Amino acid sequence: MTKIKSTYRTSDYLDWDSMMNLIRRLYRDGNYRMSLLLGCGSFFGLRISDLLTLSWDMLLYEEQFTIREKKTGKRRVVKINHEFQRHINNCYRALGIKDDSEKCFLSQKGSVYSIQRINAILKDIKKNYNVKIQNFSTHSMRKTFGRKVFESAGENANLALVRLSELFNHSNIAITKIYLGIRQEELLETYDLLDF
Repeated sequence: MTKIKSTYRTSDYLDWDSMMNLIRRLYRDGNYRMSLLLGCGSFFGLRISDLLTLSWDMLLYEEQFTIREKKTGKRRVVKINHEFQRHINNCYRALGIKDDSEKCFLSQKGSVYSIQRINAILKDIKKNYNVKIQNFSTHSMRKTFGRKVFESAGENANLALVRLSELFNHSNIAITKIYLGIRQEELLETYDLLDF
């Protein structure tokens, strides 16, 4: 029996513009479900287990929806960005959906994708689209959301961290900073303080 050595791997975020370009390219190439999945993950900041529960009727007719998070059991209200709503509608029409109660992320076999399968698809997308990210996985979408919110906050970055900490259900903002890779960047900036 071969023992597999465990390695420390974490998913990375994709900068916002790169993620939006990837979502558009996937759509243009007819990969509507993956385009929608990456969009939903990046605009909603949900875990993949919660994204996979989304149905078309949750996304099409209202400006927000409510879910009960699988991991925490907590109720969460998610607002749908108006511009992203158009993308959802475009994917819906392109896929020719007949049943609005259908789950959004069905495989060709008609079952909801597994997380493992989506990670394999993302690995292929990374390769085929030359995505500049080290570890691209289902968690990358959630981190992309968090980094965009944090970076867009400008002078209100601390307020953004408080809000993200609450959205992500972290116990404090220090955990959110570590999660988003901000803490590591702050620590590495220490070396730039030295003169020679």
